[in-house]
Amino acid sequence: MLSDTLTRPTEGMRAAMASAVVGDDVFGEDPTVRELEQRVAGLLGHEDGLFTPTGSMANQLGIRLHVKPGEELVADSLAHVLRAEMGAAAVLSGISSRSWVGPHGLLDAAQPLALMIPDGGAYQVNTRLVVVENTHNFGGGTVQPLEQIEALRSGTRERGVALHLDGARLWNAHVATGVALETYGRLFDTVSVCLSKGLGAPVGSVLVGSAEQMAEARIWRKRFGGGMRQVGILAAAGLWALDHHVERLADDHARARRFAEAAAEAAPGSIDPTRVETNIVILDVSVAGWTSADFVAAAAERGVRLYAVSGTAVRLVWHLDVDDAGTDLAVTELVPLLAKGPQ
Repeated sequence: MLSDTLTRPTEGMRAAMASAVVGDDVFGEDPTVRELEQRVAGLLGHEDGLFTPTGSMANQLGIRLHVKPGEELVADSLAHVLRAEMGAAAVLSGISSRSWVGPHGLLDAAQPLALMIPDGGAYQVNTRLVVVENTHNFGGGTVQPLEQIEALRSGTRERGVALHLDGARLWNAHVATGVALETYGRLFDTVSVCLSKGLGAPVGSVLVGSAEQMAEARIWRKRFGGGMRQVGILAAAGLWALDHHVERLADDHARARRFAEAAAEAAPGSIDPTRVETNIVILDVSVAGWTSADFVAAAAERGVRLYAVSGTAVRLVWHLDVDDAGTDLAVTELVPLLAKGPQ
């Protein structure tokens, strides 16, 4: 439960990888990669796509397309692009950033619209991009309200500011809400989606946008060290995942909610189970007197690996390799631990 990045390829996925037709992707000659790129772009309502080794690279390429050195992006304070990508926008592209604070990472369009300064001239940094994360990782798998995304799209378009979606877990939002991937995708200028989390592929993300944007992103991918050769072996895993592992995400959501309900009953205030919309549970262990470090260590002794997101909260993530038995283990071992507190 440490992360949905721990998923391992299934036997069917491994077979698809072994039989993949490949070519040199730097030269644009890997047919399996092109199939994946075009398929994901079509699902999200965009013209073209670009396969990347990581979600962070896909996000940074999307950011670089819209923001020049010395300009800025804005995102919420818990956004992955600000908290978990190692300052890449600043280090690699000379891009500044500012943030707003949203509870549980929940988007309120009025906040970024008020924060933007797209016409700062020679006196303030110009805002060129707003980044939205859906679902929101550190917010606890939060699904962004469609009406808020639509309001943000309208406001950014009026002021000439681009919109990028960090959709690493957009598949989860789609399954949880029934909102079409294309409906989400068309509201953004660029979108990144991850294949190596809940979908179970071993490696890879895809960035989508216009054909012109993807041609430029391909150049920047090479500059960033992401040019790959016979990578169709990995792209085949992504295609298999799209065929077999999307709808089953509903199982992860149900198991996460089951655990959250048990935890809330045993330790009121530790989690609001109605907020668990997808596969992530952020558990406030301080209500039972725990620090996150101590709770993580105690859980590990009981065979459950967790991730500390702060000094008082831990994250549990359900995925392809956490079944009903794994959920039972979490309930049996962690809920009593949470209820009784440190001894």
